[in-house]
Amino acid sequence: MAIEWSDEQLKVIRTRDRNILVSAAAGSGKTAVLVERIIKRILDENNPIDVDKLLIVTFTNAAAAEMRERILKSITDALKGQPDNEHLQKQMTYIHNAMITTIDSFCLNVVKEHFGEIGIDPGFRIGDNDELELLKSDVIQEMLDEKFEESDETFMEFIYDYISKQGKSDIEKVILRLYT
Repeated sequence: MAIEWSDEQLKVIRTRDRNILVSAAAGSGKTAVLVERIIKRILDENNPIDVDKLLIVTFTNAAAAEMRERILKSITDALKGQPDNEHLQKQMTYIHNAMITTIDSFCLNVVKEHFGEIGIDPGFRIGDNDELELLKSDVIQEMLDEKFEESDETFMEFIYDYISKQGKSDIEKVILRLYT
């Protein structure tokens, strides 16, 4: 059974020669529309494109995996109807190298590929949440220690305003809340 596309969905599927951003509510059919757009580009008789030449970015790993799976299924289905189509045969191989990823994974990949140009140590890594929380706490404590040493009157008044009834400062929590 063929899908009945809305006018807006058809516009996304048919738009060519430009980058597009698709933003819509959950359950609105974004994934289906984007898969159809990609398949139409791959199967275009006049100007077919290889799937590994596309950048397809989603927000979650689950969405990226679903997108890759749907594209692979569509290529497989198309290949059943055209088993001798060399372009489609290549796409079956290229799909494994296609940039179908999350925004953060794409950005991490860019940083890894260009660490030298942006002045980052090639041995960098992404910290886990517990590690990042400790780092935030250390930085706040270091900054507070520096400010206490300066004994700036405005800062001291600010700290005094946030001292709890138990005599403990809640300033770290306030800073983290503002940061978040």
